[in-house]
Amino acid sequence: MDPNPVQKLDSSSTEINSFGISTPANPNSMVGSPSGSSSSVSPSSTTLSRYENQKRRDWNTFGQYLRNHRPPLSLSRCSGAHVLEFLRYLDQFGKTKVHTQLCPFFGHPNPPAPCPCPLRQAWGSLDALIGRLRAAYEENGGKPETNPFGARAVRLYLREVRDFQSKARGISYEKKKRKRPPQQQQPSPPPNPI
Repeated sequence: MDPNPVQKLDSSSTEINSFGISTPANPNSMVGSPSGSSSSVSPSSTTLSRYENQKRRDWNTFGQYLRNHRPPLSLSRCSGAHVLEFLRYLDQFGKTKVHTQLCPFFGHPNPPAPCPCPLRQAWGSLDALIGRLRAAYEENGGKPETNPFGARAVRLYLREVRDFQSKARGISYEKKKRKRPPQQQQPSPPPNPI
């Protein structure tokens, strides 16, 4: 019996997630507990939402990253610094052109010609990814106070990425204001005849 419970992957049992990384296609092969051991999720008759499926794929991708890390890392030893390392690793799969400050198109939302600036992960994609991984960590037994995805360094990094990409791409990342339902006005009481 193999002392390592982690599944061996072959090309027929993988899928490509939204970051272009192969991950286990089997939804029951989630990286489970904060100790980094593997656990199974019992199949259910209900289908998962798109968000739940993406969260599962992201969790599997992060688990694969930890297993491939040199030296391999257990989830319980994972820190905000390792999460930052993972986010920087994901940049190589990015599809968003982020102009450097030396580029003549720095700050232009629609550059008129190609340039050699690097492709990166878009800030919105990274922000959503961290939100899903933060939720998955706690769903898989992690304590909120030890969640590496909620570390201050991760929040600061995401803010820096947002600010730089906003300047480099010439677009604003202002928070969308929620539309409030129109308030129904109370009919005013009729004036008292005097």
